[in-house]
Amino acid sequence: MKNCLLFLFTSVFAGFACSGPEKTSEDSKIPELSLEIIDSLDLKVLGDPLITSVSESGDSFLFYDFISKDIVLTDKEGQIQSQFNKSEDTPDSYEFMMEAPGFVGENQVAVVGMAGVFLYDKEGNLIKKIDHPEDVGGGRFMAFPGKSVETIDLNGKTYLLSKSVRSRDTYPGEQQYYDTFKHLELVDIALGNSTEIVPFEQNSRFLDGMGYYESDFWPALEAKDSKLYVALAGEPRLYRYSMSPEGATLDTLVNLTIPGFAGIEGTPRTEFAEGMVMLNGSTSAIQDIHIVSDKLVLNYYGGISAEDNAELSKLYEANKMEEAEEMYFRLDSQVSRGILVFDLASLTFLGNLSLPENADLESFASGGGYLWLQKNPSDEVEEDFLRIYKVKLTEK
Repeated sequence: MKNCLLFLFTSVFAGFACSGPEKTSEDSKIPELSLEIIDSLDLKVLGDPLITSVSESGDSFLFYDFISKDIVLTDKEGQIQSQFNKSEDTPDSYEFMMEAPGFVGENQVAVVGMAGVFLYDKEGNLIKKIDHPEDVGGGRFMAFPGKSVETIDLNGKTYLLSKSVRSRDTYPGEQQYYDTFKHLELVDIALGNSTEIVPFEQNSRFLDGMGYYESDFWPALEAKDSKLYVALAGEPRLYRYSMSPEGATLDTLVNLTIPGFAGIEGTPRTEFAEGMVMLNGSTSAIQDIHIVSDKLVLNYYGGISAEDNAELSKLYEANKMEEAEEMYFRLDSQVSRGILVFDLASLTFLGNLSLPENADLESFASGGGYLWLQKNPSDEVEEDFLRIYKVKLTEK
């Protein structure tokens, strides 16, 4: 998948249980929804930039350049306001990036790395470093446009929501891994401590006795008004949690019907070894969640089937790289992609929309009441800019 960059090291995680009423994504459907491109901005920077976050006001934009490893901030016209690099061996370095940079309010940037959670001002000056709750034995990074560390306000304080990096002396080949796993950390910025939240819930497919790669359940999330919305990649479910400084309580579960969603298959646990980390960017996944006004938006990638993935693996293992790449791009071009739209308050299903053909089809950012879609580069003309479309979700 284009713009899905996988970095592999090693690590494992933990869980708690709760329950809630179930809904179905077939509750209601309003077909008069559409996506309208109303404007765009161009970022002129050499390299391989990816949009990671848009401020709540929609006035500031964050990019990460995979070539230079620079964090780039722009205004809404695409003019660069600052550009800094914190990956080097310095006291304010996050070291290896584990989660893309995201805005905290309008004037701060948070980055999760091997060395901890770092808050910088918009010029790249260190404001605060928060240590991980445990030593991190390794890390991994899957990058999609608009997918970054998130924030939530609870009782007048701002918390970070980031992917858990705890290692609990277990691995995906053991039952303990699934029994104790939690997906996220609720990070108290003021106090510098973390609370682990969101387990594999009751009846989750990831509790079926099979083994799963971390990319199979890489969490998509969004938060607003003490509510947290979570989907676990290849599981077609939406979870809504009620949040407090003490943690998260499941209040609603929505089973999703997604056309063309191939689904995932478990792997025998005997095929996993301690210390091994494997990610697969071509399987079915709900990739991110956004809130736009009174709508909840989930974007999905239908995935390449298990049978076709097996054929691809055989070609790669046989070192038939050209044939494998050709097969991959052919299969990937046929994958179902789109966004599911829900009413934010009731979680009533409103529609399934296609994304514009010339935008990045995997994920997008949101801010200022709009979606911000990254344009795919031209195959015919070399471009020295990255275009971001401003997209309005309209309802007639």
